Amino acid sequence: MTDDTRAVVLASGGMDSATAAYEAQTRGYDHLYLLHTSYGQNTEDREYDCASALADHVDAADFLHVETGHLTQIGASSLTDDSMDVADADTDSDEIPTSYVPFRNANLLSMAVSYAEANDCGAVFIGAHSEDFSGYPDCRPAFFDAFQGVIDAGTKPDTDIDLAAPFVEWSKTDIAERGVELGVPYEDTWSCYRDDEPACGTCDACAFRLEAFQRIGERDPIEYAERPTHAE
Repeated sequence: MTDDTRAVVLASGGMDSATAAYEAQTRGYDHLYLLHTSYGQNTEDREYDCASALADHVDAADFLHVETGHLTQIGASSLTDDSMDVADADTDSDEIPTSYVPFRNANLLSMAVSYAEANDCGAVFIGAHSEDFSGYPDCRPAFFDAFQGVIDAGTKPDTDIDLAAPFVEWSKTDIAERGVELGVPYEDTWSCYRDDEPACGTCDACAFRLEAFQRIGERDPIEYAERPTHAE
């Protein structure tokens, strides 16, 4: 029997998943189980530190760190393959970026659902949003709708797990605004695809993050090697 006060949150160490954790709490999920994965990404140590800090901030019921090195072995992403460069920001591009890790979210959600079912959790939260699915096919609303069907078909009859992507129709700016409202400790989050510290400021992830803070009139609390102006 699932418990509707318990939820798994996929905690990447980034601002979206941190905001999703705080959003889960506002929805009555008082017992959060945070799942963080290291898959050979360039900034995996910094991301782990941030995810661990988030677990402390939300007084998590549990924090599970899993090594998913098979994604590095599969490769084909600039996040995991040293032969591929992380591209400079192009926030207007409609192309799938080189930072796309093939079918990553299906891998992560599968582990999250296992973790949720083992702990009688009523939901799995993921912080994906609209600017993600413009570039990443495994962030589209249709993907999450389909994966909900997989959860329903592949778990025990008395298991009822809701796949929650609360920001799937939101922009990064919307998320930043909501996070500031909820008091999310963004100083303990990391988005940069290139560097552990300081953040580069020029990759796609840095650009979208800086743009979001600039649009809501807040200063991003992390350090950047460069801090370009992206907001118009």
